[in-house]
Amino acid sequence: MIDWIDITLRIAAGVAFGALIGFERQWRARTAGVRTNALVSLGATLFVIMGAYSFNGPDADPTRVAAQIVSGIGFLGAGVIMRQGASISGLNTAATLWASAAVGALAGGGLVWVGAAGTATVILANVLLRPVGRTLDRRLGSAGREKDTEVEYTFEVRCAREHEVKVRAIVFDAVHRPDLTVQSVAATDLPEDMVVITATAASGKRDDHEIELAIADVIRTPEVLGVRWSAQNLSPID
Repeated sequence: MIDWIDITLRIAAGVAFGALIGFERQWRARTAGVRTNALVSLGATLFVIMGAYSFNGPDADPTRVAAQIVSGIGFLGAGVIMRQGASISGLNTAATLWASAAVGALAGGGLVWVGAAGTATVILANVLLRPVGRTLDRRLGSAGREKDTEVEYTFEVRCAREHEVKVRAIVFDAVHRPDLTVQSVAATDLPEDMVVITATAASGKRDDHEIELAIADVIRTPEVLGVRWSAQNLSPID
């Protein structure tokens, strides 16, 4: 006899566990957020319930369905892993999806409290271990690795629309250096006949002092009304 109340509670727990894990991911603007993790957990819950209640007989083994979740979720996790040059992003998000499937399987198997504990542990690991990892990266042994990390620089230069062509050429010359690879140079119209010229360039290592020297001529140009630049490490991110 199928206990519909028990099944309903398992499904609700599976969705809730995945949503809680996904909330932390979406809060940090990661690829897989609330809906994705909730659906992954729900799917694992339903598969386990199907394995437990749909197969009967002496040769039935409901654990086979649950075992396929472990390998099957790998295809979904592979979809959020991206390679950008020498860097790889999305590994932590893929691992989180795998963990969401695990807590969903626990909920589907009736181990709701174990699933709740697993959910809390996953969230705490994503939140608390982040500063630990950054602290380790700042150690002397990681300094060289950080220095050699690929970096993307973004430059924003504001000027009057009538000086766009001249300023754009100056910006291009400034970022066209041996240690930089220019990726794009674009202009966006602003109100009051103003233009912002945005240039992005990649470098094999981070050297902010060299970047400041590179844009020194831009800053000294009379037609330039404002200059802003930022750097983003293209190292593996979760």
